[in-house]
Amino acid sequence: MNKLLKSYIYWTYPRGNVHYDVMVTIILLFIFVTPQFWDFGDKPSRAPGPSHPIQIASDGPRSLLVTISDIDVKAPNDASVNEMRRVLRKAIEPVTGDAVTVIRWETATDIQGNKVWKIWARR
Repeated sequence: MNKLLKSYIYWTYPRGNVHYDVMVTIILLFIFVTPQFWDFGDKPSRAPGPSHPIQIASDGPRSLLVTISDIDVKAPNDASVNEMRRVLRKAIEPVTGDAVTVIRWETATDIQGNKVWKIWARR
């Protein structure tokens, strides 16, 4: 039994042998069956995607300038600065991920005359 285990560990069997086929079958079972039982923790974002296009531009090595439609931002009129940061971060999260911090923001008008938010974020 000890010799058999060593030969399996060191893969000493030639191709086409029964033991070789057993080892390959075990490896393939591991590759295809393990993901079904192993929770890798990767889940899609629960935040719904934006209903209008979002523009993202680089604003330095770790900074982004995100332009998002006013319709996609659910900001109350009397929101505090911290609450606005949270709301804006949540609005851009489906595109930028959750590893961003909102630095500043302003409202503007796009070419069609629609109100948009310009949000500066840092990774």
